[in-house]
Amino acid sequence: MTTAHAPDGVTGSRTLTVRYTGGGSRRGPVTMGQANMIRCILRDEPGSINIHDVWPVPDGTGMEQALDALAALAVRHEALRTTFPYEADGGAAPDGRAAAPDGTSGLPAEQVVAPAGSFTVTVLDHDKLPQDTDAYAEAVARAARDTRFRLDLDFPLRLRILARAGRPVRVALAASHAVTDGSALGVLRDEWLALLAGEPLPPVTALTPLDLAAEEHSPAGRRKSAASLAHWERILRTGPQAMFAEDGAAGTEADIPALTLRSARGARALAAAARRTGALPGTVLLTAWCLLTAHRAGQSVCVAAVPTSNRFLPKLARSVSTLSQDALLDLDVRAPSFDALLAKAWGAAMNAYRHSRFDALALWELIGRVTTERGSQFARDAVFNDISALPSTLAAAAAPDADAPELELAWGEGQSLPTRLLTFVYETEPVLRLATWADPALFPRTAAEELVTGLVRLLEAVAEADIPLDTPGPLTEATGVRPVTRGPGWVRVDGCWVSPAAVAAALTEALEGRPVEVVVEPAPGDEAAGSGLTAYVGADERTWPDAELTPDQAHAALMAVLPGRPGVLAPHRYVFVEGPPRQPAAAQRILREGTGRGRDAT
Repeated sequence: MTTAHAPDGVTGSRTLTVRYTGGGSRRGPVTMGQANMIRCILRDEPGSINIHDVWPVPDGTGMEQALDALAALAVRHEALRTTFPYEADGGAAPDGRAAAPDGTSGLPAEQVVAPAGSFTVTVLDHDKLPQDTDAYAEAVARAARDTRFRLDLDFPLRLRILARAGRPVRVALAASHAVTDGSALGVLRDEWLALLAGEPLPPVTALTPLDLAAEEHSPAGRRKSAASLAHWERILRTGPQAMFAEDGAAGTEADIPALTLRSARGARALAAAARRTGALPGTVLLTAWCLLTAHRAGQSVCVAAVPTSNRFLPKLARSVSTLSQDALLDLDVRAPSFDALLAKAWGAAMNAYRHSRFDALALWELIGRVTTERGSQFARDAVFNDISALPSTLAAAAAPDADAPELELAWGEGQSLPTRLLTFVYETEPVLRLATWADPALFPRTAAEELVTGLVRLLEAVAEADIPLDTPGPLTEATGVRPVTRGPGWVRVDGCWVSPAAVAAALTEALEGRPVEVVVEPAPGDEAAGSGLTAYVGADERTWPDAELTPDQAHAALMAVLPGRPGVLAPHRYVFVEGPPRQPAAAQRILREGTGRGRDAT
């Protein structure tokens, strides 16, 4: 993470305590979104899970006025007065970490809203601020993310006021993701500026976290959660386990630099494409992004997480809470033309949005069960987060584009991300402004720039006319983006791109050096089921009785090393043979075989 270095003009820092009172006292269960983020908070490093923002301070604002506005926000929003108690011996440690390495034990199940309290503000005084004050404030805010929030104790905003000669100039803050998300910070920023301008704030009408929790725990809410889990299960069982299963894709996280696009060309093309097709601009952009992602990845289906979907409900649009749950989109891009794909993209998106509220712990249990049974490892490879249409977003903090560049690309700092392609859309008019993080192992800088500019080129093409999609050629010509070239050893099995050689190497590693050969064979006794992977494992009959290695054990060992290997799918059959695992197996004595999935193992 970025470290904030104070400039030469800094004169010192002081910590102020701000007290507030006047709120209500409540308690109740956590929301599904809170449970989801708390799980991540207990598992991940704080710098990667905390969020941050920078708020402007209007000229002439005094320090007391700024502190009073912050106190008013705390009284106004229950989320800012919320803590999450934990059992002293229940697994959640006092520093907020979980006892279990997977972060599922000791999760707080209750939230408590205090009627009064206090928080601290660190004031950084300066004789003069750097010329690029916003960049400096961004660095201060980003550095504040690196300290963990205590869920049971801490105020959820870590506040730094940058002051010049005693007068506030910027607020740089880090926030706990347990009670806020990017949109919630945008709402708080809007209200902060209104308070400083002396404007009255309207009554809070959006659902509070406790109101949302009550709705989610109702019979109707539980039915919605069950339907969402069924939606996820279908995709987990049938979709590609990873969008980017190819040479070079490895590991579960990568340090990825940000590439920002600002393009008036892209905005004009998006508007024109929406007019020509009669579709909403957001749907056109999502469809184009999914199509280009699947095209580059060589996939027939685009499986992508769409996190902001649940903010489009009016009662949640301006909710100060964390609503961070993924809508999981699966869009089959096999269509005769772009317009035909656009027609079904709307339905696919709505289906994903309807199924974006779920019990997070139940989902992770589902993922564990389904992936073990399928022999896969679900990878959240592709993420599309369009926040441009939300009432208040982090994008609002940036100054409006005055120069409206035709097409401008700018590289920014990197950050560690558990994904291979992430796009944030901040603005669609008068410029198309988005940031993309593309795994440099798959997208060197030139390739990443080609991907982003290819999106603009695709919008320009579909603004003029429909594009045929029955072959990859027209799309490659229109965008300049070519599908990945996989070597001859790659095959498509069970909807996933797989390298049998990589499967054999992973299984050999999991079985501590046993020789393995993996081949693609028809499903035994069921040709309609298609082909599957069979692993032939060499064994010495003289040591076999002592080894007692079963297909179940082999499968469990392979699943343990599967994360970070998107080209590896577990074999559908494990066959232990006497001697080296060479084909045909009929020439060798089979010692044991089975699926390894807890059934049909012999």
